[in-house]
Amino acid sequence: MNNASIILDDPTWIIVAKGVLVFALCVLLTLLSVWGERRIVARMQMRMGPNRVGPFGLIQALADGVKLALKEDIIPAAADRAVFVLAPIISVTTCFMAFAVIPLTGEVNFFGEQTIMQLTDLPVGVLYVLATASIGVYGIVLGGWSSGSTYPLLGGLRSSAQVISYEIAMGLSFVGVFIYAGSMSTGDIIASQSTWWNVVVLFPSFAIYVISMVGETNRAPFDLAEAEGELVGGFHTEYSSLKFALFFLAEYVNIIAVSALATTLFLGGPSAPPGLGFTSAWFGGWFSFIWFFLKVLAFFFFFVWLRGTLPRLRYDQFMKFGWKVLIPVNIAWILVVATLRLLTQQGASQFVIAGFTGAVVLAVLGAMTIYDRSKIKTEERANQVEPMPEPSFPVPALPTSLALKEKEGN
Repeated sequence: MNNASIILDDPTWIIVAKGVLVFALCVLLTLLSVWGERRIVARMQMRMGPNRVGPFGLIQALADGVKLALKEDIIPAAADRAVFVLAPIISVTTCFMAFAVIPLTGEVNFFGEQTIMQLTDLPVGVLYVLATASIGVYGIVLGGWSSGSTYPLLGGLRSSAQVISYEIAMGLSFVGVFIYAGSMSTGDIIASQSTWWNVVVLFPSFAIYVISMVGETNRAPFDLAEAEGELVGGFHTEYSSLKFALFFLAEYVNIIAVSALATTLFLGGPSAPPGLGFTSAWFGGWFSFIWFFLKVLAFFFFFVWLRGTLPRLRYDQFMKFGWKVLIPVNIAWILVVATLRLLTQQGASQFVIAGFTGAVVLAVLGAMTIYDRSKIKTEERANQVEPMPEPSFPVPALPTSLALKEKEGN
């Protein structure tokens, strides 16, 4: 029995309960994420981090949220009031919507009913996540435009170009998963990873997705929509109080959402690591949520690690990397995956598959060698200092040389 058939048997009260639990879990994880990021970055920078409000500073994020909600709500006089209020609502709503198709557990016993902690399993579930993510950028663009100020507008335009560029690379990284699993359903994709996780089989797709998800969430070193040096505070410069808190919530829920999607597509979702499958029956199946949470936590630590170690890229470097490196490499990798899948389905011998794989590896090594040599030649030309040509017109003597001649004459 697949995920879709199990979910279709859920009574209405279970569907409502699962929706409330997912919402509460996202809000709770956001509070813990803010605290965890501040503590981890503090350790990297040899500081203490939040340690006053609550044990180990655990309630500091909640105190900050309450403080934001109680601050004065200011709307600029030049702002479009309706769009100004609607923009943060769009951003935070689309982030929560992505969790509708992501399975947080395997089959569990929920108050006597067998179900899966997933609201629905659409046949095109991954495309649904991409659609909600693409709508989320409207909140940022409209927030910058409706503020009636130049710098938030520039931040919104930057973010729209950034998200569109890296959504293309992100979408292409899913194609290899679709080809390998033969489905766009998140439940079917998890089932296809029963032998090997996709992070092993489709590692180039995984690497491209990880880079794209950092750009998609506007996080360091790709936080160019909030570059304080040239944009003051980015698209949310004019926001305050609860509306700013919604943008803040949307950023962290989005981080959790893309991490959960990466876990689903490449790390087997809530399934246990190889050799630990016996744990799936513990606590009535709820132990699978622990595996899912640990995988998401690993991705979150990766986000924080990047923020604490890498400087922000220049905008031209960032866009050039997305369009000239990620997308072409992704397209070439899709061709390789499609060819290997076709050879496997047609019953090609292991010798033919190994030969094709070896040819691809040799082609990649050859391309890397040619690129390195061309780069070395370019650097050598740049380092060569050409002698200054002799002037074709009379040049007056420098004052120092005149003083030396007079000194020698005396």
